[in-house]
Amino acid sequence: MRKPVRRAFTLIELLVVVAIIALLVGLLLPAVQQAREAARRMQCKNNLKQLGLALQNYESAHGVFPPGYIAAGPLINGETDTSPGWSWGAMLLPQLDQAPLSLALDFKQPATALANTTALQTSLPVFLCPSDQFTGATFPVGDGLGATMATVAPASYAGSVGSDAADVALGLNNNGLGDGVLFRDSAVRLADVTDGASQTVLILERAWGNAQGTWTAAVPNGVIHRGLFNPCPGSDAATGLPPLLVLAHGHLMNTTTDTDSGLDDPSSFHSGGGHILMADGSVQFFKSTPSDAGINPDGSTRYTALSLILQALCTRAGNEVVGNGAF
Repeated sequence: MRKPVRRAFTLIELLVVVAIIALLVGLLLPAVQQAREAARRMQCKNNLKQLGLALQNYESAHGVFPPGYIAAGPLINGETDTSPGWSWGAMLLPQLDQAPLSLALDFKQPATALANTTALQTSLPVFLCPSDQFTGATFPVGDGLGATMATVAPASYAGSVGSDAADVALGLNNNGLGDGVLFRDSAVRLADVTDGASQTVLILERAWGNAQGTWTAAVPNGVIHRGLFNPCPGSDAATGLPPLLVLAHGHLMNTTTDTDSGLDDPSSFHSGGGHILMADGSVQFFKSTPSDAGINPDGSTRYTALSLILQALCTRAGNEVVGNGAF
């Protein structure tokens, strides 16, 4: 009796099968990646909605929105005069169901006080965009000379001080003030937002992977550093003053050209733009604006149409009107 002959795959047949599988994986992988990014983008939007609700509840309870950060003394240089430094994010903790963490912070002392060490290192998911790029649950805030001022938890969002005219660290006229809602010792009421709640930005998405921000404080004597994935030109050692740790202004979204590394501008790792939280609690997606349009004859910046729209949205009382679909 003859034994049946088992037919094996030839090498060519195996190669064909492998090629088909590779082709299918190549076709499916982008779809899977897109689905994952869509989920991450939705989570980021939900984070901002939570922050928006917390900001509205804070305003209802206190009659004003929280300060961008708290400084006990007059503005001198934005570097050594930010103490105690507590940020809008720290002020919001009770409205974010983080009352125990709020109680663990000694707001009567500077954020850098020893008593606040552990609490400042608490990472909170509501402040973290899942598309952002982090190197750990905490990071050191240095003084620019190598000394660590504090070790803090990161954040993917920054309070809006206003338009490009409002220097994030120094204010409109070296006064610390902004034409937005959240700035040094701000106490802006909803009634002060005369441009309309749906036309005014409270929070800008700013990726930690581009600019190493935190939810905790404008750490006195600290500096903000470029993130490892910052696409802008310039030195990797570029830094910004302490207020930039918790605040930004409306100028360029996802800039790739800013010579100051875009540390004071919004950014994200979402494709095509980043989220902005409005004073009415809604969350919008703003298109990327990587560069300005040039320099005017008088030396001033020539802004793009999108940059002007973002700046208009970041002012609280500029009397601008931005139509639906403009960005």
